Amino acid sequence: MSASKAAAAGSAAEPPKGPPEGSSKGAPLGSSKGAPPGSSKGAPPGPTPGPPSGSRFQIDPRYLSSGLITLILVFGQLYVGFLHDLSQLFTAIVVALAAELALGRLLTGRWINPASAYITGISCGILLRSLSLWPYAIASLLSILSKYVLRFKGRHLWNPSNLGICVVLFAAPGTVAALSEQWGNDLWAMAVIWVLGSIILWRAKRFHVTFTYAASFVLLAYVRSMITGTPFLSEVAPITGPMYQLMAFFMVTDPATSVSSRRGRVGVAFLVALAETVLRLFEIVNAPLYALFLVGPVAKVLDLRRSA
Repeated sequence: MSASKAAAAGSAAEPPKGPPEGSSKGAPLGSSKGAPPGSSKGAPPGPTPGPPSGSRFQIDPRYLSSGLITLILVFGQLYVGFLHDLSQLFTAIVVALAAELALGRLLTGRWINPASAYITGISCGILLRSLSLWPYAIASLLSILSKYVLRFKGRHLWNPSNLGICVVLFAAPGTVAALSEQWGNDLWAMAVIWVLGSIILWRAKRFHVTFTYAASFVLLAYVRSMITGTPFLSEVAPITGPMYQLMAFFMVTDPATSVSSRRGRVGVAFLVALAETVLRLFEIVNAPLYALFLVGPVAKVLDLRRSA
């Protein structure tokens, strides 16, 4: 066999290697799954950000996610008015962006795409309630730091904004609270967000996670109503609020902290809803955030150990 034929045969025997899938951060669509954020090494298989191959017009899923969370913010402010002081939101966003850019440059030698940090900052700005600015700054800073510090086998374990928010809520319950507003009678705004969010998640191959989480919440809300005697509508009402939209579209679906298999992601989504139900039965405030905080990292560690 000639040298050229041998080379051709060798190239045919090996499938082409493409870049690892995932993207940079703890935001759901397009977060980096590799070793430190901004680096693509060591990322396990996952959905490739962007449209399918062959598409002429490509949009990074992180930008779609950024647009969706901005839409939630705008609708929430117009119809619910959940931002009492814009300086709090700006503080959370600026600190998240500054921390991401500084740590990314320092630790990876690259300028990290700030889209995911924007999602983290805006999540902290929306979900926290405080008269002071420091909780917003601390939550955003801890969120970004967690990606670089709290790692296992080269991967970060917690959804960044979930960790930052939970730490601040747990450490300063007298100063900080979580968002509790609902959409009320403006259900069309909620419907628009759920439809657009579902389209984006379908495109990113993460819709099954949100669907499982939402369906499990509704089912378990009925179980809670049977146990406590509370009307079913009262138990299921929280899912109509902005907090659950952020949970369903950005935290539970986060590719960087999701497990590697589709069946595993479905199971984790159900376990998060189940853990929340248990916490609610014990009247634990901020149950959905704490449920993800507890279940997500354990599932991720077990998945990484199994895949090793």
